[in-house]
Amino acid sequence: MSETFDAKKTAVLLMDYQVAILQNVTQSNPELIAKAKELLKLARQSGAMVLHICVAFREGYPEISPRNLSFGQIKTTGRFVIGSPGTEIHPDVVAQNGELIIYKKRVSAFAGSDLEMVLTANGIENLILAGVATSGVVLSTTRSAADLDYRLTIVSDCCADGDAEVHRVLTEKVFPRQAKVIKLSEVKSLLGIS
Repeated sequence: MSETFDAKKTAVLLMDYQVAILQNVTQSNPELIAKAKELLKLARQSGAMVLHICVAFREGYPEISPRNLSFGQIKTTGRFVIGSPGTEIHPDVVAQNGELIIYKKRVSAFAGSDLEMVLTANGIENLILAGVATSGVVLSTTRSAADLDYRLTIVSDCCADGDAEVHRVLTEKVFPRQAKVIKLSEVKSLLGIS
């Protein structure tokens, strides 16, 4: 890989690495959390901004419309209320040293959050994305970020989906239209780490 990002203009977004969400994919992908931990280590070493994106709602779910097919069911479960069990970030990839946790209210990291404001305020131009699920937060955030003209890189082996074929199609056929898709082994070079 020949391109290197300026770490001061780069943010690594670790998306939906929450305990309750990871339960759906870690059995079929046991290396996922270790790879995400390595990605964070590289991001921190390079000086890139690290942002943890989480989905969470207020008590009573005032943000969720009954018309929303994806989130309407959550209202009946009692899950994903801010501070409730399962909503926390997995302990192996938890925020450190003042890293921000951005709370979103929909699938995209930009929807119902202050992510765009934080990125703009910090002069971020490059986004490196990793998340669960590939067909959820990664897909929606990629579309939103591409429309906002960010330079995008997706670390495919730090993403996972409940459906391996959907993950493959997205990372091999869909995402390359709007983002560079790489493996964790290529991140060092991208961030200029020797």
